[in-house]
Amino acid sequence: MGFFSKIKKIWKRDKKEEIKEAQKAPQKAVTEDKDWKKKLLIALQEAEPRLSVWLDIILQGIDRVSDELWERVRFLFEALEVPAEEAEEFIKKFKKWLEDMEYEAVEEFRSELQYRLTLALDLEDEEDEQSRLLLKLSEGLSKTKERFSKKIDVLLKRSSHFDPSFWEEFEEILITADVGFNTTLKLVDDLKAKVKEKDIKDPEKFKELFQEELVELFPKPPKRIKPYPPEVILMLGVNGVGKTTTIAKLAYRNIMKGNKVLLAAGDTFRAAGIEQLKIWADRVGAGFYAKEPKSDPAAVAFEALQVAKKEKYDVLFVDTAGRLHTKINLM
Repeated sequence: MGFFSKIKKIWKRDKKEEIKEAQKAPQKAVTEDKDWKKKLLIALQEAEPRLSVWLDIILQGIDRVSDELWERVRFLFEALEVPAEEAEEFIKKFKKWLEDMEYEAVEEFRSELQYRLTLALDLEDEEDEQSRLLLKLSEGLSKTKERFSKKIDVLLKRSSHFDPSFWEEFEEILITADVGFNTTLKLVDDLKAKVKEKDIKDPEKFKELFQEELVELFPKPPKRIKPYPPEVILMLGVNGVGKTTTIAKLAYRNIMKGNKVLLAAGDTFRAAGIEQLKIWADRVGAGFYAKEPKSDPAAVAFEALQVAKKEKYDVLFVDTAGRLHTKINLM
């Protein structure tokens, strides 16, 4: 057999093997598909029944927008027995939002995805809401938190007793961490009393007690009667703290709950302040009211309220110029 004849024969054999492998490929893909779904389902079933935890599992190994991301989101809907058409509608809207926001990395939109899922899946609970709201704050304060914790750990290792020198240094750590003077005094006084009362000597027990005291500093929000529409929310704060973008987020949240929302551009003196709010209104699907730049902000708020009443809006958000809430004359 000549050289080219041998090559031809080998090629034919390889071609046959290739065809066989190609025929097996769909079956292999189906098997692999079932395997990842099975593993994911088991992981979800074994996890704590909270959306924030489930989302951690769904997003594991995914750091950017991809087909795999959408497949996993579809699977979450499927696992929760949500109709396929609802899943597709959710994905379609979220893809559109990502395009508008020009987000690609998961870390940029994870909290928004979790929030939208809580509404779409009717899984919103207090813990998930707190996790979502504190997510960015926790990330932003991670370095400060690490330094703060490290200083307390060093102090506890160095001081074998809770003597006056310990409390003096502990107080200094709190004040330099911007806890606040009055808050620091209250914390130190309360901790001193409880350490003595419970005869605490173990550093770990002290840290647990410290955490409990920190939690106690934050009062529970009072219950309120739902206001008769339109509910008016006036956004206050100094320059650059994110009033306008926060309005957009709150507006979107209300819209997802079925409310009709109007945004009023009361920040009439900042360059492009009106235009910025208009862009957000268009993005989230809210109504928009504004007057000419440098108009009287009080007039904008008053007229926007008339529009909200006339057109039966549920919520009116009024943007304002940057200022301290203590400046009564400006308020």
